[in-house]
Amino acid sequence: MGRVTPFDRTAYGHWTTVPTRWNDNDVFGHVNNAVHYEVMDTVINDWLKAHGFDVAAGGDVINLIPETGCRYLAEISYPDSFEVGLRTLSVGRTSVRWECALLRASDGELVALTTGAHVFVDAVSRRPVQIPTDLRPHLDSLVAEA
Repeated sequence: MGRVTPFDRTAYGHWTTVPTRWNDNDVFGHVNNAVHYEVMDTVINDWLKAHGFDVAAGGDVINLIPETGCRYLAEISYPDSFEVGLRTLSVGRTSVRWECALLRASDGELVALTTGAHVFVDAVSRRPVQIPTDLRPHLDSLVAEA
């Protein structure tokens, strides 16, 4: 399955590799669709933690996920790895929209585009709060160019 247009890796400000696992393959011999969401969630949360926002640290602000989506474009199977590009599509007052490009490491083929949104909320009331001031410039640095 060849791509019609070349994939532009420079459109994503952060890249990381996530290996597939033996149990990721399903009965059809490829990574099950649900794994793509796990990969997206892991990459985003690792990036947030590296930039000072660790929801597991028990702070006053957490992030909830009101929306996700995935466009599947090609198969990937264990033992291949995902190369994952991360960018922000928009950064609002209380929320951020993400996009991850999931490529097959073995040949660079784009296998999926995932999207998601985080809303930052008070850990107790669950009401939206402003994105933490220290985090905002890092999110802005990942905004996709128009």
